[in-house]
Amino acid sequence: MARATRQVALDAPRGRSGMLQRTPQPSRDRFGRFTEWIARAMGTPMFLLLLTLFCLLWIAWNTLMPESVRFDSAANGFTALTLMLSLQASYAAPLILLAQNRQDDRDRVQIEQDRQRAERNLADTEYLAREIVALRMALTDITDAAVTRDVLRSELRGLVEQLDERAAADDDRTP
Repeated sequence: MARATRQVALDAPRGRSGMLQRTPQPSRDRFGRFTEWIARAMGTPMFLLLLTLFCLLWIAWNTLMPESVRFDSAANGFTALTLMLSLQASYAAPLILLAQNRQDDRDRVQIEQDRQRAERNLADTEYLAREIVALRMALTDITDAAVTRDVLRSELRGLVEQLDERAAADDDRTP
């Protein structure tokens, strides 16, 4: 049975089938998120409780059970338990440091964004202060020119009347 070969046209879009055939790329940040998860988990009371329970069960098993099922000797100071805890600590310390470095990077970015936001707020505040000063100076000029509310109202009424007259004249001209 001959298999149909599919010709690839470079001038045609691939469509959805080409998108679905691609294998998803693993996230570069997956290990970083894993280290943060480990650091958060090791900093909880539940982790300390479970680790304590694990140690107590290990010691109880290797002390109270018959010799044939024991795997760590109390006479040797529970060497296997000590090695297990040392292994856990040797992995925990670098993972916690990696998580702290990631947090430091995020903090650095956040501080930079806060600094930029503060600069924008300062520029906006200075602009508004200049605008207020300009308005105050304009109001001072108006009061110096002895324009009162009554004069302003009469001028505005005159302008409204002129606009009404123009509107009426425009209505008369339209057929």
